[in-house]
Amino acid sequence: MSKAAFIAGDWGTSRLRLFLCDERGHVLARGEGEGASVPDCGGRFAAAVAAWDKANGVLPAVLGGMVGSTIGWKEVPYLKCPAKPDAIAGAALRFESGGRAIAILPGLSCTGKTGAPDVMRGEETQILGALRLRPQLSKGRHILCMPGTHVKWVVVEDGAVVQFQTALSGELFELVRRHSVLARDSGEVDANSTAFAQGLDFARANEAADLLHLLFSTRSRVVTGQMPKADAASYLSGLVLGKDIGSVRTLLDLKSPVQLICTPGLAVLYAKVLQAYDLTSAVIDGDEAALAGLVHAHAEIFS
Repeated sequence: MSKAAFIAGDWGTSRLRLFLCDERGHVLARGEGEGASVPDCGGRFAAAVAAWDKANGVLPAVLGGMVGSTIGWKEVPYLKCPAKPDAIAGAALRFESGGRAIAILPGLSCTGKTGAPDVMRGEETQILGALRLRPQLSKGRHILCMPGTHVKWVVVEDGAVVQFQTALSGELFELVRRHSVLARDSGEVDANSTAFAQGLDFARANEAADLLHLLFSTRSRVVTGQMPKADAASYLSGLVLGKDIGSVRTLLDLKSPVQLICTPGLAVLYAKVLQAYDLTSAVIDGDEAALAGLVHAHAEIFS
């Protein structure tokens, strides 16, 4: 059996995923814990890896995600784009805790296509992993999309993150669905439903209209009897995602294939919408990318 060499931690706001790895990055054991928003990150990390320490000694750790934010363990400054993989690893904050060498990866910042500042934290780890899992992405220009609460559309050129644009698609959908009259108490989103396709088609047909001028159609179609209430969430999802991709297609000059770094469920949704805009996609599992990014960072930082 391989000897344990380091601990990798993907530490978001709501959860911590831990990996005990050998020198080559192979996972020997997995663990989990509470998110970075819960106080005393240092104490909780030590408790979460205590059994590993007892069996293997105190090992170095590389951490990514919201653990490096203002709500996390220690704040790590954003690294300005353009940012190459070695620069991201080199900007990690290194310190010791309980005799353990720890490195926390930085977030990234840029000026988006809209002219406003933009930031990411955690997604940069997935980008590192995507470049490691798909070496061909280190040459030429590529668009990476990381769907989620705050969707990140990322431009990578010759392996460097040069710019990105955040879309509030996921959070907006949940806010409207849960806290407005538009789709409250409707069914689950079905990407294969007629309602999802109708929302997407409506977004595409009204390319010049702002999303604000289209959202209320979710309600009006229900109250006029054109759409069952149960379909409102699917329609709303198609509408929001359609406007997201329709807008970013112009902002970032999208070309196929778009690299989707996310869960399988989100990949299905985004692939369908991209296809409606005549764009193909390739899928990289988000959890696999995060782990691969941490393994890459460990090699850069602790070698």
